[in-house]
Amino acid sequence: MAGREDDIAWLNAAQLDDWIATVGLTMALAPALDAQLKRDSGLNLFEYHILVALADAPGGALPMTDLAAYTKGSPSRLSHAVSRLESSGWVERRACAEVGRRTAAVLTDAGRRTLEEAAPGHVREVRRLVVYVLTPEQFAALGAAARAIVAVADPELRRLVEPRSRR
Repeated sequence: MAGREDDIAWLNAAQLDDWIATVGLTMALAPALDAQLKRDSGLNLFEYHILVALADAPGGALPMTDLAAYTKGSPSRLSHAVSRLESSGWVERRACAEVGRRTAAVLTDAGRRTLEEAAPGHVREVRRLVVYVLTPEQFAALGAAARAIVAVADPELRRLVEPRSRR
């Protein structure tokens, strides 16, 4: 057994309130962003992040294993999503012999256009749901808190959430 009941450092009332709010944030934000993307562009949030990752990658290509790590999707989930993006003509799979016997996902010109068309609505929704709700100081504190949590919860993602000026 991990520990006795007496050894547990339970959250105090204020910590519990903040924790419940944090859980509510994680439960509410992604579905709201997903709904906007589906409604306005036909993409889900996972697919949008795949396109963003590819658009940010050199040559618009990433090995599927790197893309899975970036998106935190299982290989199966990523493969299904890339298949959907392929059938829309937004992504292609190609061999990437320069990094061994792996397959890369490559953003097509049509995929880049789709991302460019989807981005303004997505950014408007991010502003509506988060940026405009918080003061600049609160938003900066949220970003700093998120980076601290990611560094502990998933160190592999740490570099992805660092401010762009530090990369």
